[in-house]
Amino acid sequence: MGKKVLGYVHVSSHEQNEDRQVMALLEKGVQKEQIYMDKQSGRDFDRPQYQWMLRRLDSDSLLFVKSIDRLGRDYADLNEQWRIITKEKGADIVVIDMPLLDTRREKNLLGTFISDIVLALLSYVAENERMNIRQRQMEGIAAAKARGVRSGRPPIPLPDNFHEVCRRWREKELTLEQAARACGLPESTFYDKAKRSEGP
Repeated sequence: MGKKVLGYVHVSSHEQNEDRQVMALLEKGVQKEQIYMDKQSGRDFDRPQYQWMLRRLDSDSLLFVKSIDRLGRDYADLNEQWRIITKEKGADIVVIDMPLLDTRREKNLLGTFISDIVLALLSYVAENERMNIRQRQMEGIAAAKARGVRSGRPPIPLPDNFHEVCRRWREKELTLEQAARACGLPESTFYDKAKRSEGP
């Protein structure tokens, strides 16, 4: 009796396209109805289809994934899931983009050792890359701020009557509430802009 062949597909959002992953699994002989797919963040493994697939895995199962980061990107979590699939469940797993990660190859101590080393290295690289991307984003924001580039919403333009209303407010002809209403601004915004317009 042949192995039960399953596939897992993961994209981080509904906007991302899963076709490449699905096509790769179909080409490996995975039936469409045996492909489990999650469309959500890959930060953890609390994904409904992944958990459903995990419950079906046993020693007669063969799981295909397109690439190791489709399982997850966190170094510790990824290694733990690999252990659950291969050791606890006793299932075989094949990472299509990385032929060395195929537990059907060399079912001896050396084969297992090589798979574990390659997995550890790849999951470390995946997590490290994610941290580098985050670091580059933070550095980019800091550099933009240093150049005077504003992030967030653009400032609300001053209404045409702002300076006249400001003058009347400073001369106590208008209360803060009246001045803000005359300019169509929240009181805090009017007050902030009025103080700035006074200059140093």
